[in-house]
Amino acid sequence: MAFMEKPPAGKVLLDDTVPLTAVIEASQSLHSHTEYIIRVQRGISMENSWQIIRRYSDFDLLNNTLQISALSLPLPPKKLIGNMDREFIAERQKGLQNYLNVITSNHILSNCELVKKFLDPNSYSINYTEIALQHVSMFFRSEPKWEVVEPLKDIGWRIRKKYFLMKIKNQPKERLVLSWADLGPDKYLADRDLQCAVKLLSSCSHPYIYKIIFATASESSALVIRHFSEKGTLKDLIYKAKPKDPFLKKYCNPKKIQGLELQQIKTFGRQILEVLKFLHEKGFPYGHLHASNVVLEGDTCRLLDLENSLLGLPSFYRSYFTQFRKINTLEAIDVHCFGHLLYEMTYGRPPDSIPVDSFPPAPSMSVVTVLESVISPEAMKNGMPTVSRLLQMPLFSDVLLTNSEKTQFKIPAKLKEALRIAKECIEKRLVEEQKLIHQHRRLTRAQSHHGSEEEKKKRKILARKKSKRSAFESGEDQSMKYSNSNNSAGSGTSSPLTSPSSPVPPPTAGASTIPSPPAAPGPPPNLDVPTPPQLQPVNSTSRSTLLSSIQNFQKAALKKTETCDHSTPRIS
Repeated sequence: MAFMEKPPAGKVLLDDTVPLTAVIEASQSLHSHTEYIIRVQRGISMENSWQIIRRYSDFDLLNNTLQISALSLPLPPKKLIGNMDREFIAERQKGLQNYLNVITSNHILSNCELVKKFLDPNSYSINYTEIALQHVSMFFRSEPKWEVVEPLKDIGWRIRKKYFLMKIKNQPKERLVLSWADLGPDKYLADRDLQCAVKLLSSCSHPYIYKIIFATASESSALVIRHFSEKGTLKDLIYKAKPKDPFLKKYCNPKKIQGLELQQIKTFGRQILEVLKFLHEKGFPYGHLHASNVVLEGDTCRLLDLENSLLGLPSFYRSYFTQFRKINTLEAIDVHCFGHLLYEMTYGRPPDSIPVDSFPPAPSMSVVTVLESVISPEAMKNGMPTVSRLLQMPLFSDVLLTNSEKTQFKIPAKLKEALRIAKECIEKRLVEEQKLIHQHRRLTRAQSHHGSEEEKKKRKILARKKSKRSAFESGEDQSMKYSNSNNSAGSGTSSPLTSPSSPVPPPTAGASTIPSPPAAPGPPPNLDVPTPPQLQPVNSTSRSTLLSSIQNFQKAALKKTETCDHSTPRIS
């Protein structure tokens, strides 16, 4: 069978950098132990979630394996007696939830294979070390001049990338390092273009790129051989770590936190920016800059892992820049990753969170100026500066480069076009993911706002005011209806009238009367008969007077009227 002829069975193309979150939904007590039902979710989609069942002993085993990190993790203590009590189980569940929150929020722990297997056993059940050994063994059958010295176990952070210390048989003192990697979710090159591009890497010559001795790829994975650096990487220098130690041991909790000297920051930063500019001009996608991908040779930095972008492997800082929609190109990703690296060189540790609101004292304000232009909140809103713009800043512009090694990296036109298309596909997937994250964040923020106690109180107050206003408006409507019904019962005037059947009270002294129009000719009226007054609008006082007059009315007080003489001739 040819080297890596077919992809391994059951191969899963997952983006291992997508964060996993875990929530303990319930617990169930059996005869002798308690099981915790955990809902695990990959990314922001609830559809991409599953349940796992774990006992306390499983948590304890995981915690023991993570002790290599030297971190103080908040696992609840053991209890032999009373560990089945309902109150104790509820309290322990809270403690285990806090433990899950800590390990899933730690950037290094959340990406390590131990935590991934604990939370997602189905996707990470494959033993990639064994697969890598099989492929490497098949490779050495056709390349007998090399042989494996030992596996370099877990020196990197990638789950699907393994390292082996090697030697050449006729040069036993010279040490090489072989890296084997499976293809990742951002692999968009056709198989033939991929093989051509990977083989081309060994012809790349640049003073700040680490030389590749041999590289080959198949339709499922790739293999690259380089010289082994005894001094290790830039991250090893910063953390005072041994290159062969596991990644968790070297970088999770360094014993001594100390940044580099200002001249080292300026020199290393300038060299790294120069190689990034070179790759951008060549149209070669990178996107994998971090301190562990920079090898030191004296006062010279050399970049590692150019093959990662060709293989479609996700970036170490992907979970950071997917949160910001302005970082949407591989060039912008390189600049953003440079900001992480510059911060680590300056302060001896990575930033606690991104963006960085305020920066601790630095060896020079020019360092802070560069950091503010890359990883501050304003930079996240406005976008990344170009590499050329960073090279013009005072921190790097006065650095003299003494290395005169000739640069060479000839990419055929056809392959350059394929690389351009692959780069656009990588960026398209990034933009789509950023859009979904942005929409999810807005929805979550809105739900959190409407679900807050303060917002609930505001809604109750508004509802109460609205209810009062509606009641007031309803009362006004009823009053208007009553008034209109009274008006419609009259003769068209706007003044209310007394009922025709009501007795008319006698005029009171001092009351003003409206004179009547002249009467028609006829017999003279009897002046002793009181003339009824004109009807006036009735208010509450008039109504009281009317009732009083009715009660005090005496029929005997009335005078008799004289009978008219009908024999008097009428005037015709």
